[in-house]
Amino acid sequence: MDPHSPDESPAPRPVGSHRPVDPRKLRADDLRYLLALSRTGRLVTAADALGVDHTTVSRRIAALEKSIGLRLIERGTEGWTLTDIGRAVSENARAIEEALNRVVDTVAGQDSPSLHGTVRVSAPDGFGTAIATPALVRVRRQHPQLQVELITATRQLALRPSGFDLALVIGVPSGSRLVTEHLTDYTLGLYASDDYLTRYGRPETVAALREHALIFYIESMLQVGDLDIERHLPGVTPAFSSTNVFAQLEATHQGAGIGVLPAFLAQRTQLRRLLADEIDIRLPITLAVRREAVTHPAVRALWTALRHEVAERSAELIPG
Repeated sequence: MDPHSPDESPAPRPVGSHRPVDPRKLRADDLRYLLALSRTGRLVTAADALGVDHTTVSRRIAALEKSIGLRLIERGTEGWTLTDIGRAVSENARAIEEALNRVVDTVAGQDSPSLHGTVRVSAPDGFGTAIATPALVRVRRQHPQLQVELITATRQLALRPSGFDLALVIGVPSGSRLVTEHLTDYTLGLYASDDYLTRYGRPETVAALREHALIFYIESMLQVGDLDIERHLPGVTPAFSSTNVFAQLEATHQGAGIGVLPAFLAQRTQLRRLLADEIDIRLPITLAVRREAVTHPAVRALWTALRHEVAERSAELIPG
């Protein structure tokens, strides 16, 4: 049985203590397979990035583990993660990958190095779509050999992060395996359609909100403490809830209630801002990078592009 089958737990492999390794027994190309898996956490996805099948990825990583005599990967709740020694090996292996990319550029006659490989970014639905996507597309346009994957979900990062190179999260994630930076703050406000206000009137005080239908996240499924409605509007229970901010935006358009929405999304619409002086919720967006991905040139390029994007669009993120 394949020791790294996507559907089975890995068979026992030697773990041992640190010991000398004969470099002649190491195949440098096997390190590329470990790098690909470290970025995606999935054998099938890593295989797609390398142009092989998942059994090849599994076999090559198993061969690398056998040569080193230590376990490099382990099953996590969201896919495969690197062990401590696996992260150290992966980080050092990046130099080999970058050298190969420079060879490709040289053969192609490019004077300046281009970015290669696959970078996976995780971000909340709204911020990932409206703010991160333009920055990612700009880098991708400059580097056609680069593959960028964007996963959108409003959730907390796992304690043992895997499946991404760079993540944008609401709040401040914890974890020694992450390098984090406060990227920006953004504003949430109350918004309603003209149709809703015509039918139900405009609330003139925060207390009056209890007489209105609110639209926000599903409390029982919310994984981000900073979005807890009780923190910002005590005693108010949403009448329409969704895990997706774009469903919330559409429900607000349809007159289902008053939406608690990011200003950078609502300002693009005809929705009316309500109680702006009283309700101006500020939330932080943190950029987090797995430690083993920090030195990757493509990750650094995307990091820089995201900084530039939020600086250019600060008036949308925090209006007025």
